[in-house]
Formats: sequence, C-alpha cells, structure tokens
Amino acid sequence: MMHVEFFLIIAALLFSIGCVGVLIRRNAIVILMCIELMLNAVNLTFVAFAAEGQAMTGHIFVFFVMTVAAAEAAVGLAIVIAFFRRRRSTDVDDASLMRW
Repeated sequence: MMHVEFFLIIAALLFSIGCVGVLIRRNAIVILMCIELMLNAVNLTFVAFAAEGQAMTGHIFVFFVMTVAAAEAAVGLAIVIAFFRRRRSTDVDDASLMRW
C-alpha cells in the first residue's frame, strides 16, 4: 500500500499546475479547466486522508466538491458561451471591457 505522502505530493503538484494555469492563461475555457484541476487535487487530498484514517468522511466531502465542480462547469460554460456570442472571443482581457 502506498503512503499518504505520495498522494499529497501528487495533489500539491496538480494544484500548483492548476494555480499557475489560472494565473498565466488568458483563455476563459482553459482557466475553467485549470480550476477543475485544482478541485480534483483537493479531491485527491480528501481521499488520501480518508484512506489513511479509515473513515468515509473524505469521500463524502469529495461528493460535495464534485457537485460544486459540476455547477461551476455548467454556469461557467454558459457565461463563456454568452460572452463568445457577443464578442467572438474567449479572452478574459476582453471581458474587462464588457459593458451591458
């Protein structure tokens, strides 16, 4: 069986990649994908600690995080589609110029 430290290192690496992607990229869809990557890193951490402690609470938290991620994806993509229809771009720099 693998130790919890291995999973925490992988989760930290995934979270760091997602955080760098959010800070560097300008495409809204890529930013949403990086946020999903960060949420999955948190899920991996919850599952690792739940397996270490022989408890189910981490798995329950994962279901809540997955629910939030699904809602974020649906609402975020709807906003990106509405923005793309209006501006023909998904660049977040163009979104700051948006006035309704």
